[in-house]
Amino acid sequence: MSLLAELAGNKAKARAAAKELTIPQLENLIEGFHNALVKMQEDEQARQAEVEEKSRQAADIAKLIEASGLTLEEIAALSGARSNPTKGKTVKPKYRIDWNGETVEWSGRGRTPKAFQEYLDAGNSRESAEIK
Repeated sequence: MSLLAELAGNKAKARAAAKELTIPQLENLIEGFHNALVKMQEDEQARQAEVEEKSRQAADIAKLIEASGLTLEEIAALSGARSNPTKGKTVKPKYRIDWNGETVEWSGRGRTPKAFQEYLDAGNSRESAEIK
């Protein structure tokens, strides 16, 4: 527990600690706490105003949805990001070669693997490596 939290929870300890300070020091401390209190109150009012504004906007959107006759699921399906159904899925290999005692497969998409590049540089064609 911090010293300030301890003093805030116990008035007797706060008075005892205050006896160690001069009057100008106490006045400065009180002014600092008062400024901190005002700032925290302003921040809390701003947060409450933001929550109220978001609630108002949500109510407006709910009225628009109700008036449109659509459901949230329909709206999400119609306006959601169109994801690519093949994105992230693996593609079957289109080419296969045996290179340096290793079988190497490639879908034909993206960067050409080194083994295939060496195979093609050696005078072979892609068609000769196609999986049939």
